Amino acid sequence: MSFGWKNLGDLVDRSRDLDRPAIIDLRTTEPRIWSHVEIDRLANGVASYLTARGFPRGTTVAILSSNRAEYLAVYFGIMRAGFVALPVNTKQPPETIEFVLRDSDSKFAFVDAASRRLVPDGFAVLDFDDDGPTGFAATIVPGDFETIEARPGELAQILYTSGSTGRPKGVELSHDSQLWALSTKVGDADGSNEVYIIAQPLFHMNGLFGAKCIFASNASVVLMPGFDGRRYLQALADYRVTAVTAVPTMFARLLREPDLLAANDYSRLKRLALASAPITRAMADKIQAAFPHAALTHGYGTTEAGPAVFGAHPDGKPLPPMTIGYPVDPAMVKLVDGPDDNEGVLLMRNPALMTRYRGMPEKTASVMRDGWYYSGDVMRRDQDGFYYFIGRADDMFVCGGENIYPGDVEKMLETHPAVRQAAVVPLADEERGQMPVAFLVLTDGQHATTEEIKAYALRNGPTYQHPRRVSFVADLPWAGTNKIDRAALIREAKELEARGGWSVSSGAEVAA
Repeated sequence: MSFGWKNLGDLVDRSRDLDRPAIIDLRTTEPRIWSHVEIDRLANGVASYLTARGFPRGTTVAILSSNRAEYLAVYFGIMRAGFVALPVNTKQPPETIEFVLRDSDSKFAFVDAASRRLVPDGFAVLDFDDDGPTGFAATIVPGDFETIEARPGELAQILYTSGSTGRPKGVELSHDSQLWALSTKVGDADGSNEVYIIAQPLFHMNGLFGAKCIFASNASVVLMPGFDGRRYLQALADYRVTAVTAVPTMFARLLREPDLLAANDYSRLKRLALASAPITRAMADKIQAAFPHAALTHGYGTTEAGPAVFGAHPDGKPLPPMTIGYPVDPAMVKLVDGPDDNEGVLLMRNPALMTRYRGMPEKTASVMRDGWYYSGDVMRRDQDGFYYFIGRADDMFVCGGENIYPGDVEKMLETHPAVRQAAVVPLADEERGQMPVAFLVLTDGQHATTEEIKAYALRNGPTYQHPRRVSFVADLPWAGTNKIDRAALIREAKELEARGGWSVSSGAEVAA
């Protein structure tokens, strides 16, 4: 095992100072600080409890909760004892959650009070918020536990995709796969003085893998139960956060709090890594201006193939703007189905690859091609070998015979001085097949009209890309993973078209 780790639940270097803070939990009014040794012993208590219940090795155990220290202790404890961890997206409807629990063959769940109602009747649970004699605090006894050494290829966790285009897919990930990915991210340098912050949900790879890196480095994390822009900004300053991994949409929302940005000192923030969703150059420039002391980088990864795909250039060449990096190993990536070898859909082959989609052999076969994972992400490679994200192959649509990637249109629209954030989706059109329509969030104090936006788009991009309809909105909808909910915007576009509700100017709509 990499770095001497026995399994994915035991990312502890006991030669380091384990009395230093591991988690600053902001779930309650008075923050609770947990040391590394406290989380370690609580995870041991979870492992002992599950083992004592007599579950056979490899049993799936679910977690349904908002972010909290106990969540991570349980996550590590489940795997430490040789069981399979299942972080569940609690923002899904109850019928989807019931499917996930059934499909994963889960036998037990750790829950909080808000999520307990989402678990089917009769399902065995232990409630974090139950203060009684059968609750979590009274039941789990922190202590010692001999970590189970993972077998080669042994399943560690299952992460279900959001299921926006069908039933969720259970991505099976082994101890080996995740430990290899961690070994590429956690170096020999002492990272124990770093302070991170996590507000993205722990049921998603972005926050969950970030947490594993933090514990493997003996660092500290400010853990928020969910994302709130003003609380997040204040926490960045109050706890002197030094490094962040987050989703770009989160930082786009922080720009709407100019008073806090101006009032607080963020000079301790030195590294800002944004990943899990596309970002435009205009938005990146705005974020960089708000946090000038931080080195802004753009990461890339998938649940199926892990986050250890791109990194620094081996010759030390500086990262160009907007690149997602240079391949960790050029032999592990390739581009296909494009106009040439330097553009196309990214295929990946590395030790972090998933084992399979649970119970979906045909779907697994459709994305696994001779050992390569077909990502569906269209990339471009420059002359120095750096890669750039263009868009999702399945987001691309055709307007009048021309291929349109929404990301290209969004990048252009966000260069407009009045536009803070843009999202472009297709709308059915009899003449052109589909046409681009835009949902725009304007910068505070700015005004624009639909005609101004269209004229700007025609001046700054191909004619076929300009948005035929515009809706000025206060905010863009989020999916449960803190990404823009494009499916919701497509539905909204259809409804606006049906009732003639598209905007003519900011603050006004066409009468229905």
